[in-house]
Amino acid sequence: MSRVTNDIRRPGLRRGANAGVLFALAAALSFGTSGIFARGLIDAGWSPGAAVTVRMWVAALVLLVPTLLALRGRWASVRRNAGMIVLYGLLAVTAAQLCYFQAVAVMDVGIALLIEYTAPIAVILWLWLRRGEKPTRRSILGAVVAFVGLVLMLDVLTGAQVHLGGILFALGAMVGAATYFVLSGRADTGLPPIALAGLALMIGATGLTVASAVGLLPFAWTTADVDFRFVTVPWFVPAIAVGVLSTALAYSFGIVSTRMLGSRVASFLALSEVVAAMVFGALLLGQVPGPAQALGGALVLAGVIMVKLGEPAVADAEPPVTAPEPLAIPAAEATVPAGPERNVYI
Repeated sequence: MSRVTNDIRRPGLRRGANAGVLFALAAALSFGTSGIFARGLIDAGWSPGAAVTVRMWVAALVLLVPTLLALRGRWASVRRNAGMIVLYGLLAVTAAQLCYFQAVAVMDVGIALLIEYTAPIAVILWLWLRRGEKPTRRSILGAVVAFVGLVLMLDVLTGAQVHLGGILFALGAMVGAATYFVLSGRADTGLPPIALAGLALMIGATGLTVASAVGLLPFAWTTADVDFRFVTVPWFVPAIAVGVLSTALAYSFGIVSTRMLGSRVASFLALSEVVAAMVFGALLLGQVPGPAQALGGALVLAGVIMVKLGEPAVADAEPPVTAPEPLAIPAAEATVPAGPERNVYI
């Protein structure tokens, strides 16, 4: 199909884009709650490894039956995309969430998430060094603005103690986030969004369990109540919530929105997760950033936005997928438009 044909407005395109925006915002809001639930469990005596392992198992079990139903007649697609599914499970799910939980154990939720969401800058730098794809001036300026914001956000200039381990884990989460947006945007796999999420979560849960069983991952948990700023709840409330709300629904909505909007637009809208995480952190954990950190956070967001706007416009030339269904189980193989992969930056 030629590019001219692809540029013709098609019925349902705007409706699909609007629905994609709603799914993206719902995913960001859901993901934004994970840090507060995790920090609550960790403060109550859970290790980050235990918190993320329980999160994965709860989400994987919630999606198990829908995943199996969605894959009826599509197991050939699973075999064909086995490598991508494993990579998605290990990097986009397991590494991203484990590193993030390790980071929020020693850092404010919002700051850890802001570092994670510098992923677009890292991807552009990688493309420059690896493939010689020089970024635009706007992207370079955005990267500089984001770096200045990161310095302010970490409170380096005031002599505050910086937790190096937390920063490194947040950067590890950044790598996982970049992988998430790139692989979620692949609409040529024949895998329903809920099936990709379910398989990846099962891979992540199994891998973390094995790592804990052999002693590679510290695993400590407690049945003590979990204290938040205004309320104390039983331990199973945040444990279930982080699996169902922050993971099962979040990944399903996120994959759907990325396929409908493309990686570029979806990752742009996902920045609203940072705002949600900061609001939740302030309300439930009392983590209110200081003036310098707030200014730094604003600069990081502005820099990332500038980087995204500086990407080549050709990335958005192809129309988005218009009609995937996140939680409904399709009766037949979904039709995927022919053509090259869209909106993928690596």
